[in-house]
Amino acid sequence: MNTDNLQIQIKTFFGLEQVLAEEVKKLGGKNVDVKNRAVTCEGDLGFLYKLNYSCRTALKILVPIMEFKAFNETKYYDKLYKFEWDQFLEPNQTFAIDATVNSERFSHSQFMTLKMKDAIVDYFQEKHKVRPNISKDNPDIKFHLHIDRELVSISLDSSGDPLFKRGYRKEQTVAPINEVLASGMLQLAGWDGKGNFLDPMCGSGTLLIEAAMIAMDLPAQTFRRNFAFQNWKNYDSELFKTIKEVRLNRVKGFTGKIVGYDIDYSALDAARANIESAEMEDVIEVRKQNFFDSEKDMFPLLIVFNPPYDERISINDDDFYKKIGDTFKQHYPNTLAWLISADLDAPKKIGLRPSRKIKLFNGKLETRFLQYEMYDGSKKGKYMNKEE
Repeated sequence: MNTDNLQIQIKTFFGLEQVLAEEVKKLGGKNVDVKNRAVTCEGDLGFLYKLNYSCRTALKILVPIMEFKAFNETKYYDKLYKFEWDQFLEPNQTFAIDATVNSERFSHSQFMTLKMKDAIVDYFQEKHKVRPNISKDNPDIKFHLHIDRELVSISLDSSGDPLFKRGYRKEQTVAPINEVLASGMLQLAGWDGKGNFLDPMCGSGTLLIEAAMIAMDLPAQTFRRNFAFQNWKNYDSELFKTIKEVRLNRVKGFTGKIVGYDIDYSALDAARANIESAEMEDVIEVRKQNFFDSEKDMFPLLIVFNPPYDERISINDDDFYKKIGDTFKQHYPNTLAWLISADLDAPKKIGLRPSRKIKLFNGKLETRFLQYEMYDGSKKGKYMNKEE
């Protein structure tokens, strides 16, 4: 593997590709190219470490190691068997294979995964007289198999566990929002740590913590302990240590307020546990407060939230969304607010015209990320209150 110029593929959620591309460019990626739910780029080994440690909207980061065409299972096995797997895997290490298959010729991903496992094990048995073991839960080396019609691509997974597993979440409520999606929403909303932030239905606090991490320029994986690349043959622990130190030296103070409301005591308890785990008790405040009874008390203010909806939590849907719109209009003048909803009729129910709509997915649920701009009395307020 040429570690000076790695070809890198970074997976993300639908709708966050441009956000991810901007992150990759800022971190120093070369030849950045936007794909469907992914971004490709080039960089050296140190850049790969930095991506894993710092990138907020990456789900997993792959390094392609082989590609070939196969028109039947025999050719597929033969190609895999002849590959020099001991470049990447020691005989005493465990491994696992993730697979995505989009092919009429090879329709069963489990079978293709099994054939790849057989080829790897047979290779080691023949060459080293040792059989490496599979470990689904905690493998040393993780391979990613992708089959698109006849094209077979094998990559090394440099991340291991998906990168939304930041390491700070200790407690959760019903259907908490994914950390990568939360960070992507905040970046789409323009949150840069200037001003104040409110999540008026904060649940277990994910948006609050991600907002604080952005505001402080704290690397996304500050609280994570392990990455798959640490088990690679060419792992450079001193290089990774240096990269972490450089990134942590960029962390800055935050002078604004980050506040979360919720009406549920168990949600607030979960949020406080997660905030404490992220060591952000001095940065984030949560309190029991019904958003519909609240008034704006921070200037300027950005609101981003993930209100409960029927697929996750049973609510009186129409009345609930109408109350959101009424609260925006009556109590939050000169405010930019964003919310995500799987109810595609939510804008009608809210009763305000969204100024932007972005299609995102929350798990398998198709959603809209909606922007609302509230002016004081009329749109003239927009120009009279520019500082907000």
